[in-house]
Amino acid sequence: MATETTPIVTVHGGVERGDRRGRTIGFPTANLAVEDTPVMDGVWAGWVRRDVSVHPAAISVGTRPTFYGRVGFRLLEAHLLDFDEDIYDELVTVTLVRRLRDTVRFAGVDELVQQLHADVAATRDWAATAAPPEGDLVIPFTPLGRMILTA
Repeated sequence: MATETTPIVTVHGGVERGDRRGRTIGFPTANLAVEDTPVMDGVWAGWVRRDVSVHPAAISVGTRPTFYGRVGFRLLEAHLLDFDEDIYDELVTVTLVRRLRDTVRFAGVDELVQQLHADVAATRDWAATAAPPEGDLVIPFTPLGRMILTA
């Protein structure tokens, strides 16, 4: 069983451009496609490692049912706490550590935003006592710009 200091799963890949919807509702995200990887859907607390820094992040994995119902493609969306930089096309490593909740289809954007505030608060509480990962095992970036899963 994973603990706060034992990563459950680590993914690595290039940050892709998305719908930019997160930015318009106050929660910009770094998006990585996970269509064919066995990452468990849900909302996670974890870390995003860039070349120069490591950031705590609230991370959603799933099909974004509030906006796409059952037809959305799977995406990992990481909201880096206290971070506001353009990192499109940058290579990042995302470590999912604590699963916070299941993916939910909300009645609308207002309900979603309310839950996102709670997810960020839970991530902040977790990050206050969690240590960033050291030397994650990561498989190199793939030529197609997709991430590869490691456990």
